[in-house]
Amino acid sequence: MGKSNLLQEFKTFAMKGNVVDMAVGVIIGGAFGKIVSSVVADIIMPPLGLLIGGVNFTDLKWVMKPAEIAADGKEVAAAVALNYGNFLQATFDFLIIAFSIFLFIKLINRLTHKKEEEPAAPAAPPAPTKEEVLLTEIRDILKKS
Repeated sequence: MGKSNLLQEFKTFAMKGNVVDMAVGVIIGGAFGKIVSSVVADIIMPPLGLLIGGVNFTDLKWVMKPAEIAADGKEVAAAVALNYGNFLQATFDFLIIAFSIFLFIKLINRLTHKKEEEPAAPAAPPAPTKEEVLLTEIRDILKKS
């Protein structure tokens, strides 16, 4: 009995609108991130690298300790390098993705935003029904007696 309750609770949790909406958002966000990363890496960065002298940002690094090569040409120890070019590339990706999402949300808000209407004058109360009029008359007669 405890097992089926746990399964039922999980099913209720998993099928809530917020969880499903969040899952869809994560999947679409991942796909959108890949598209923007491709735009950055394949379209924006090559001309930018050309403008600054043919530099490929992902190749930028600071070698702190060069690789050790044996006499026969085999690498004994790999080089120790600080790959700041990858960091710059990831930063550019983030900024462009964040700006793209900002513009997308701004567009959605503009499309869904309803113009706020000025508050209308309060509506006149509805006319009393025949029963209310009759009850009021009875009340007034009883007060007089």
